[in-house]
Amino acid sequence: MLRASIKGLALSALLISTSAWSWGMNGHRVVGELAQQHLTPATEKAVNALLSEDSLAEVSTWADEMRANPDTFWKKQSGKWHYINIKDPNKMAQHNKAIEHKHQVKHILDGINYAITTLKNTKASKEDKQFALKFLVHLVGDAHQPFHAGRSEDRGGNLIKVTFFKEETNLHSVFDTKLIEHQSLSYRELSDFIVTRDKQKIAHMLDSRPADWLLESNQIAEKIYDSNETDISWGYIYRYTPVVKSRLLHGGIRLAGLLNQIFDKNSRPLETALKTVK
Repeated sequence: MLRASIKGLALSALLISTSAWSWGMNGHRVVGELAQQHLTPATEKAVNALLSEDSLAEVSTWADEMRANPDTFWKKQSGKWHYINIKDPNKMAQHNKAIEHKHQVKHILDGINYAITTLKNTKASKEDKQFALKFLVHLVGDAHQPFHAGRSEDRGGNLIKVTFFKEETNLHSVFDTKLIEHQSLSYRELSDFIVTRDKQKIAHMLDSRPADWLLESNQIAEKIYDSNETDISWGYIYRYTPVVKSRLLHGGIRLAGLLNQIFDKNSRPLETALKTVK
């Protein structure tokens, strides 16, 4: 398990700007595509029954798209599901608990745990499980975007102005979309490029919990903050594109492991994640 060593922790839930749509469409689809490849037959059957044959990649952006819905939940309440602000990693574990109702969700970790609880609940309606599954696919992706576990004072990098090859943007957007779209690859092409065949690496990815994923993201975000670079060009891309690819890969493998644990009683996460790796 990841062991956090950062000083002083507290969680706050200041609303990130609605412009903070983690990973953009391609990034989320990569996570969904990688996860889809590692589902057991039993899990795939359960997922298909809930998603009406839509793929995980296809539903991965649903939670962002629905934020345009005028319903009160989507306009006023859903934003906080996508992120967490971490100041004291040592208290993170206390937030890793079952959440039974949507109104209890205060941040992304609660959202993930709500989705897991709902999908495991044999009494939950199909509609509630569909909601939970679509949100879970999205939130596992969000959890691996460094600035969805960033600082509250700059809204996860949204208020940090930078230039990307002379184009004005913000730090959050660089990691959401710019570093991914700069490669000019489809999500399937990018998935093929970043898939790993390293069994030890996959085993390490699966030896963790959602709270650990967010701590990893926070640690990466802090290093990026510390670099304090605002004029982004080739050198920055060289250093941070591998970081983005790694986080997408971690997200896909971990989403698959999580879904297999939920839907397949006979699943052994490591063997499942390795089933397409030769």
